[in-house]
Amino acid sequence: QVRLVESGGGLVQAGGSLRLSCAASGFSASTYAMGWFRQAPGKQREFVIGIRATDTSTTSADSVKGRFTISRDNAKNTVYLQMNRLRPEDTAVYYCPALRNFADCTHANAYNYWGAGTQVTVSS
Repeated sequence: QVRLVESGGGLVQAGGSLRLSCAASGFSASTYAMGWFRQAPGKQREFVIGIRATDTSTTSADSVKGRFTISRDNAKNTVYLQMNRLRPEDTAVYYCPALRNFADCTHANAYNYWGAGTQVTVSS
């Protein structure tokens, strides 16, 4: 059974940091590119950042450049999202999906598997 389980969300003050984790199981996660998306209330799900399966190549949305970084530990089938200098506008449910083709990582429809998400709330 394919599972992607996000964790590490919570409430943080503006300017603070959080580290999200995403544990994958039930498929060959090390061969998949991984991404982080987020969805705020009343808004569409948006791409945040993605990482290639086999190396450290990443790409990110302009809104998080210089603040968010993605990494992965293929031995643990886990992907991480380090979020620094958080802003109230970063408040959203954060999802960690998996896809085969890193070139399509900014497109939500390209992803094969999704987790249930974890809530991140940034207070001003």
